[in-house]
Amino acid sequence: MSSPTTLFDKVWRAHEVHRSDSGQSLLWIDRHFVHEGSFHAFNKLGERQLPVARPDLTFGIADHYVPTQARDVELVADPKVRSMIEQLSHNTQQHGVTLFGLSDPRQGIVHVLGPEQGLTQPGMVMVCGDSHTATHGAFGSIAFGIGASEVAHVLATQTLWQSKPKVMRITVEGQLAEGITAKDIALTWIARLGADGARGYAIEYAGEAIRALSMEARLTLCNLSIEGGGRCGMIAPDQTTFDYLRSRPWSPKGEAFEQACAYWSTLYSDPDASFDLEVTLQASEIAPTVTWGVSPEEALPIDHAVPDPEQLSDPAKARQARDSLAYMGLTAGQKLTDITINRVFIGSCTNARIEDLRAAAAVLAGHKSRVPGMVSPGSTLVKTQAEAEGLDRIFIDAGLEWRHSGCSMCVGMNGDLVASGERCASTTNRNFKGRQGPGARTHLMSPAMVAAAAVTGHLADVRQLPVTSLTQLGVRS
Repeated sequence: MSSPTTLFDKVWRAHEVHRSDSGQSLLWIDRHFVHEGSFHAFNKLGERQLPVARPDLTFGIADHYVPTQARDVELVADPKVRSMIEQLSHNTQQHGVTLFGLSDPRQGIVHVLGPEQGLTQPGMVMVCGDSHTATHGAFGSIAFGIGASEVAHVLATQTLWQSKPKVMRITVEGQLAEGITAKDIALTWIARLGADGARGYAIEYAGEAIRALSMEARLTLCNLSIEGGGRCGMIAPDQTTFDYLRSRPWSPKGEAFEQACAYWSTLYSDPDASFDLEVTLQASEIAPTVTWGVSPEEALPIDHAVPDPEQLSDPAKARQARDSLAYMGLTAGQKLTDITINRVFIGSCTNARIEDLRAAAAVLAGHKSRVPGMVSPGSTLVKTQAEAEGLDRIFIDAGLEWRHSGCSMCVGMNGDLVASGERCASTTNRNFKGRQGPGARTHLMSPAMVAAAAVTGHLADVRQLPVTSLTQLGVRS
C-alpha cells in the first residue's frame, strides 16, 4: 500500500520526468504563460535558432504594460514600452503561439484570463514570468513564477528544473463572518507568520472556511501566497471547481469533461498525509484587515491602531516599524480609521474579477467617492459583464474612472501611478515602497473596504456602512 500523500506531492510526482543526483527534479510543464516581459527569453531562442517546443501549451497575454484608457498601442508614450507590446505580438506570431493581445475581446490580466478561459485546470504544473502565478493553484494545480532564463528553458524544452519545496497546510476552521473576504484571510495569516513565514514551502489551504469560498475568492487567496514567502498556494479541487470549469473554452468537453472530473476528484491530501508545517486559524477571529506599513505583513484589523515601535520587543521589528511609519507618514498609536486617503484603486490579478467589482459596487451604490480613483477590470470579459450588469454606471456615478483591463496601477508599468506622497486605498497585492509609483503610499484591503474608504475619505470598517444587495442593484449574477 502506498503511504498517505499530500495534494502537492501527487501533482509533483505526476510531472517529475527525471530526478538528478543532486535531488533536483525535471518537471513537465502543462501551461506556460508569457507576457510583454518575455522578450528576453524569445531573444535567447533566436540567438540559438531554437523553436518553441510546444506552442500549443504556450499562451501570450498582453497585460503588464498595456494602456487602460484605450486599446491602442500607439497611445503608449514610452517607445521602449510600446516596443515590448509589439514584440510580444511578433514573437507569438513567429512561433505559432496563441496571443490574447490588446485588441482581443478575451484580453486580460494573465491570472484572471487563464482561469476564465479554462486554461487553468486541476493537476497541472503551470509557470509564468510573474510571481503571482501562484493564483492558479486555486484549482489544485502547482503554479509558480519563474525568471527570464527559466522562461527561455521552458520555451525551448517544455520542462523546468526545480528543487522540491517543503509543504505546509494552513487550515481555517469555522465560518467567516459576514463581510470577511479571502483578502482578509490572506492578510491575517501573513501578518501572523510574517512575509517570510512560508519561505521554502508550498502552501495548501484547507478547512471549512476555505471549502466555502467561491472560485474567485480562492484565486485571491492563492494569489497572495507569494506575499507570505510561499512558493505556491493550492486548494484541493471540488464541486465548486468543477462547476466553474464546465463549459469554459479550453475545458474538456462532454464525456472528456466527466472523465477529467473523475481524475480531478482524486487530487486531495490523504487523511493521514504528513505536512512539514501545520498552521490553524479560526475564521471567527478574522476581521476586515488593512495594511499600515510597507509590507503585506504590516497589517491589522481595521478597528486597531498603528503600532508603537517603542512597544515592540524585537529591535529589528522596531526599526522596521519606525521606517515604515516614516515612509507612510503615520503616527504611532493613530487609529487606522483616522487615516485619510487621497485616491482609490480597484483592480489587479488579486481583486478585479466580477465578484470583486460587485462587492465594491454594493458599497458605492448611491454614494459619491470623496477622492478620485479608477477601476480596471481584470479582463475584457469581466469589463463586458460588469457593463451588462450596470456596475460601470455605479462606479462612474460615484466619480471613479472606468478603465480597460490591465495590470494598471498595481505595478504602475503603464503610467497609471499614484503621485508621490499620496495615499491610496488599493485592492492590489503589494504595498512596498514605490510599488504604485515613486513615493506612493499604499494600503492593501478588499474591494468592499476600498469602496468604504472611497465613500468616507478615510480607512473605514465596511461593516459599519450600508451595503446594497445585488438584487437591489438589478444585478443578475
